[in-house]
Amino acid sequence: MNSAVGSALETTLNSAEWHVRIELRGQVAGAGFLVTPSTVLTCAHVVQDDDGPTVTFTERPGSPAVPARVVAHGGWSGSSTDLGDLAVLELDREMPIAPAALAPVDAALGTSPRKLVVYGFPAGFDEGTLAEYRVTAPQLIKREWLQLESWHQGGQPLAPGFSGAAVTLADTGEVVGMVTAAAGSRDVRNGRMMPTQVMARYWPGLQSLVPTSDHAGADRARLRALVEKAARTGVDCDPVRLYTAAADPFDPPPPEEGFDSLWSAALFVLCELDGPGAARTVSRFADRLQALLHTPAVEPSAPDWSPILVELGHSGAGDGLVRVEVSAYSEGRRHPVDSGTVEQHRLHAYVRDRIEAAFRYLTPGADELVAFALPRDWLDWPVDLWASAPDDPTPLGCVYPLVVTDHARRKASTRHVLTRAWKRLDSLPGAPIHRVECGGPEEPGRLRMRLRRPDACLAGFGTAPAATRTRPHFDTSLTAPAPVIVWSRGGCDSGQEECAGADGCTGKAFLDALDACVAAVPPAELPRHILALREEADAEEDHWAHGIQLLWDDPRVFTDPHAVVAAHAGSPVS
Repeated sequence: MNSAVGSALETTLNSAEWHVRIELRGQVAGAGFLVTPSTVLTCAHVVQDDDGPTVTFTERPGSPAVPARVVAHGGWSGSSTDLGDLAVLELDREMPIAPAALAPVDAALGTSPRKLVVYGFPAGFDEGTLAEYRVTAPQLIKREWLQLESWHQGGQPLAPGFSGAAVTLADTGEVVGMVTAAAGSRDVRNGRMMPTQVMARYWPGLQSLVPTSDHAGADRARLRALVEKAARTGVDCDPVRLYTAAADPFDPPPPEEGFDSLWSAALFVLCELDGPGAARTVSRFADRLQALLHTPAVEPSAPDWSPILVELGHSGAGDGLVRVEVSAYSEGRRHPVDSGTVEQHRLHAYVRDRIEAAFRYLTPGADELVAFALPRDWLDWPVDLWASAPDDPTPLGCVYPLVVTDHARRKASTRHVLTRAWKRLDSLPGAPIHRVECGGPEEPGRLRMRLRRPDACLAGFGTAPAATRTRPHFDTSLTAPAPVIVWSRGGCDSGQEECAGADGCTGKAFLDALDACVAAVPPAELPRHILALREEADAEEDHWAHGIQLLWDDPRVFTDPHAVVAAHAGSPVS
């Protein structure tokens, strides 16, 4: 314990001068407590809409009432069951009184109940009176309150005048919460308190005053320090995505309304999570925030892909139905988003909506990548041309880096070979193309050998995959396996089986332009480079890259598809 906290705690035990009585128009309205030399906390329903409350420090007899004004509140709207029953009062001057010392967030809980003391001002006790209580159970009611029950059968019940009173540990005098409601009957001796961690959710000024729990102090203190630094430097991040990327599989999802600040997300992590995974989530959240704070200004040489995988397959229930599964990947962890069997006329809208939902799981700061895993006979589908939003016809392939891959290459043995190939490709300064042209293509067996060489990277086709004369070569490239394959859906497939690939061949023109365009592009950068080409082609009617299709397959950016993955959000079983 540092000297400042020790001094405040000693004063708390000796006199508790920080307790206050709150009055409206000369009448006692409730209680409150000093948390900084000029700040008092109480319930919103105590001060309501009055703009002129006064505060009396009853443990300093003879001291005059201090004018105050409401400077913040938790959004309480008038009912005893409404959330956010917190008001922050600013005094018209600083007080020479040590503020209340706050306890760690879980100090009132444990295997055996801890006695709690409440100091309020019910009718007939204008000078104040004490009541002894304990927490019934560690469960938060509506993520807002802990239930209090009387320590003694015949003890002082909570009643009007206790609202806003600090709930303190009997043995240390540290504050663990604030009384917000009584049972409503003198025969029922219980009530509710808002714990300090929930109060901090409504008033961020409190978070730095709530100490961390002893058992998780290091990471929690680190997280608080990082959030303070992020607030000072104005770091740009999405708190929901940051939490989702850090969350354990069985952590609760973020609130439906999201987080209104980085502080609210951090407090959710610090105060709302429990169980064995909570400490890991705190550590991961801090790690990700630290990475954002220390992101170098110079863009890295290769993107840190955070992919969304859309797996489409034959449903087996009819030609008009498609089996769909959408997942998001963040730092090697797979997050299932949704799955179902969809009619083909609804497929575009279904996939588009699930891609939008998947963005909640992506690693903040990473490069998004949309990958379609398709059956081999669907690899030429123009998924890059699907509209990106209901009100935006811009093609998906002109909004995000978009690639396809062969669903059959998801098997473990192929992933192993591809991983080894990509480790080799990391050292290549560009993407050399092995051209498969119309005129006299080499035998498929010899093509396989060429694609297995150390310098092999990209198989470029002058024809579409369904072209009769090169279909065996396309299948060979898939099974070799070639890490990257590029072709044009409008490639040379005029039906002229004897096309020699001369200067008038559209396939040759495509390969010439492709070779000149990607020869110096590192293989890992190809999805982003193809995105730029698609944008150019969308803006120019006769651009050579119209219909370009990229099969790009780096297993290192995807979790092993055979590994155990987290259950869908909201699922009662894993």
